[in-house]
Amino acid sequence: MTKAQAKKLITQAKREGRTTLSEYEAKLVLAAYKIPVTQEILVEKKKELPGAARTIGYPLVMKGCAAEIAHKTEKNLVRVDVRNKEEALQAFEEIKTAMGDAQGGVLVQQMVSGRRELVMGLTRDPQFGACVMFGLGGIFTEILKDISFRKAPLEERDALEMMGDIKGHKILGAVRGMPAADTKALAKMLIHIGQIGLDLEAVAEIDLNPVILSGAKPVAVDALIVLR
Repeated sequence: MTKAQAKKLITQAKREGRTTLSEYEAKLVLAAYKIPVTQEILVEKKKELPGAARTIGYPLVMKGCAAEIAHKTEKNLVRVDVRNKEEALQAFEEIKTAMGDAQGGVLVQQMVSGRRELVMGLTRDPQFGACVMFGLGGIFTEILKDISFRKAPLEERDALEMMGDIKGHKILGAVRGMPAADTKALAKMLIHIGQIGLDLEAVAEIDLNPVILSGAKPVAVDALIVLR
């Protein structure tokens, strides 16, 4: 997807009266801005599942995917470590049942391994406009609140300063046998998130949580884009 196509996707979503993009759509927008995301295929019908699973490769993550469903884990719409066709077919049935009347499909997703989880995002401040956020991610993001902000646009030095601002910045170093994070790759992600905020006025918020460090490389495994 190109940046122009990403803008059209968002324009169409707004025409439909939607306030959010689905995870699949959000990642198409992110990928258009060269933000690394998981490899994934959206499956609408059960018969499409085996081919999608072979393409992505086991083990898989499978998620219910619909624009009206922002918090999938709480609705029992996520299955991880799906290891074979039988497990995938069972997960598909369970997820579709749990989705109820929601209009959408099942996201068949690459399973990314890594013990370090970060959060990145975008918010719009009434005074400063588009602001980029970085911090410690995962299920404890709201409890720890170890985050930093910068006004867009960002340069590399701004992004690197953001990483140094959080209390848990040492997690980005070489710790417990894990390599140091690729801070240049992280900086590029933050710069590009800021650019989305500047280019696409219809985007109110971006929430990438978690961004997993797979070895040294960051990958956004979940994404939410809220529209104005």
